Amino acid sequence: MNAFAALVRRDLRLALRQGADAAMVVAFFVLTVVLFPFGVGPEANILARIAPGILWVTALLAAMLSLDRLFQADYDDGSLEQLVLTPAPLALIVLAKCLAHWLTTGLPLTLAAPILALSLNLGTEGYPVLVGSLLLGTPTLSLLGAVGAALALGARRAGVLVALLVLPLTIPVMIFGVGAIDAALAGLSPRPHLLLQGALLLAALPLCPWAAAAALRQAME
Repeated sequence: MNAFAALVRRDLRLALRQGADAAMVVAFFVLTVVLFPFGVGPEANILARIAPGILWVTALLAAMLSLDRLFQADYDDGSLEQLVLTPAPLALIVLAKCLAHWLTTGLPLTLAAPILALSLNLGTEGYPVLVGSLLLGTPTLSLLGAVGAALALGARRAGVLVALLVLPLTIPVMIFGVGAIDAALAGLSPRPHLLLQGALLLAALPLCPWAAAAALRQAME
């Protein structure tokens, strides 16, 4: 656990030094959401109806921007090889990097989403569910993204390849996230959708680090 905490702190320090990456993710999220009222029109009812889908799709695409860098920087400077040789389980190292990635991308997106929802006229009853669904869904995106980033490690145009690998896997997360918000706006209980999102997260926690670790070992051989 000491190694886990140290690796999380290391990745957070590196992310703060290279703050442009995290800022780019949030900026993409903000700009994309802000463009929708201009493209769709200022009709409040239309914006309110499509707001959950807009917020979730743009958050998903924004999270994709930084996934290819999850292991690439360590791979380029040789740090990844040293991490593989440490006594700590490689799956635990992957989990630490996923946590650091979520803290620098998923958490800022979650915090920015309620503010952006104002521009889309989202109903007030949808705000707590929006935050809850993103808190459950964005860690799953980071975990799934780690598998894609590990599989694409060292490949040309890794960012495009990671997106192609990961996007189909994230569709259930997005569907349940949007469904939870729609249920809350319709006066129904969002609990089933949130429970399904939680189940996906619980399934991804042990499986994704293990799969990513196996892909990293293959890439390092």
